[in-house]
Amino acid sequence: MFRNVAELIELADSQNKKISEIMIEQEMEFTKKTREQVVSQMEKNLEVMEEAIEKGIKGVKSHSGLTGGDAVLMQKYIEKGNFLSGQTLLDAVSKAVATNEVNAAMGTICATPTAGSAGVVPGTLFAIKEKLNPTREEMVRYLFTSGAFGFVVANNASISGAAGGCQAEVGSASGMAAAAIVEMAGGTPSQCAEAMAITLKNMLGLVCDPVAGLVEVPCVKRNAMGAANAMVAADMALAGITSRIPCDEVIDAMFKIGQTMPVALRETAQGGLAATPTGRELEAKIFGVSLNKRD
Repeated sequence: MFRNVAELIELADSQNKKISEIMIEQEMEFTKKTREQVVSQMEKNLEVMEEAIEKGIKGVKSHSGLTGGDAVLMQKYIEKGNFLSGQTLLDAVSKAVATNEVNAAMGTICATPTAGSAGVVPGTLFAIKEKLNPTREEMVRYLFTSGAFGFVVANNASISGAAGGCQAEVGSASGMAAAAIVEMAGGTPSQCAEAMAITLKNMLGLVCDPVAGLVEVPCVKRNAMGAANAMVAADMALAGITSRIPCDEVIDAMFKIGQTMPVALRETAQGGLAATPTGRELEAKIFGVSLNKRD
C-alpha cells in the first residue's frame, strides 16, 4: 500500500484516516490475517512493554554490572519536584531507561525496532499516557503509527546498528516515537511526518560503539536521549514547525551516511567509546581480556 512516507501521508489524507489505521490495513493485507488477529498481536506487544517498564522502574542490574538502577534514580529525582526539564519528558527518559535496563538484564522486551533501541517507543508512550489518558485502543494505535514509520525506514534505509550505526537504531526509534506522539496528541498525518523528520535529522551520524560489545553502554542512555528528542520534536511539529528537508529525504540521507560510516563505528566495539581507555578496561574486566586482543 505504501513504500515511503510521502505515500503513507497521501493515503492517510486521501482516505481521511489516521496513519495507525493505514498500518493496520497494510498488516492485514501483507499477513492475510484478520483485523482482530493483527490488533491482538500488537496488544501482546504492548503488554510486554508495560511489564518491562514496571520491572525496570523497580530496579534491575545487568549481569555485567555495567547498567542498572538509573531508571529508579530518575524516578526518585522526579519525585523531589526540583527538576529543570518537564515532568513528562523526564518520565519518558526514566521509562525508556527502564526498558533498556531490563533488556541488558536479559529480561523480555519488545524490539522497537531493535532490542538496543527498545526503550524509546514504550518510554514515551507510557509517559504521555499520564498526560493524555489514552484508551487501551489508542495505546495500541500508537504502536501501529510508530510501526508504519519503522516499516518505511527498514525498507528504504536500515534499522541495524551493524549496517548503519546507532542512528539507524535509536535514531529510527526516536523518529517512530515522535510520529506516534503527534498522532496520539491529535496532530495530522503531515505533522507526524514532520516530527519524524525533525527527530531523525538531529540523530544523523550517531555511531554504534558498544563498550565490550554489549548492548549496555552507551546504549541505555542513548535511549534516554532518544526519548527526550522524540518528545521535543513532537512538540515542535504540533506547534506547526516543519522540516525544510522532507522526511523521505532525511531517511535517505541516514542510509547514505550509514554506508559511509567506518566499520569501527558500526557495532564492532573497535572505535568510539568502546575504544577509550575506560572502555577497554571495562571490557577486560568483564571478559578477562580485551575482545580486540583475542585470536
